Amino acid sequence: DVTEIEEKEAQAKQEEQIMKEQELSNLLHEKRYLKALGLAISLDRPHTVLMVVKAILKEPEGRKHLEENIVRLRKDQKEAVLAFLVTWNTNSRNCHEAQAVMETLLRHEAPDTLLQFPGIKSAVESLLPYT
Repeated sequence: DVTEIEEKEAQAKQEEQIMKEQELSNLLHEKRYLKALGLAISLDRPHTVLMVVKAILKEPEGRKHLEENIVRLRKDQKEAVLAFLVTWNTNSRNCHEAQAVMETLLRHEAPDTLLQFPGIKSAVESLLPYT
């Protein structure tokens, strides 16, 4: 009977998820945006990443801070943010944040690097009608 083991594993995963949520909340409160972005991306939370981007943009010199944080993300994190911003861009309430992130990616990533992102073709095709 492995039911008890599975229940313990599920409970441990749930507790870990709660701890990460609390850590994310703390990071946002402390305005540690780079770590907050990384954690939200690792949790695969596009809406949370969007909330972090919005929080950064509300700061004085928000564009500059957004640029600094996006540039410091790892390649896989940038790929995830690109996938997220495709969805954000389709909504008029979130399109400005999506455009700000896209602008940063286009300015700081070489075209050859962007072409290596998986799903870049579909992302560009999805972004064009709304951009």
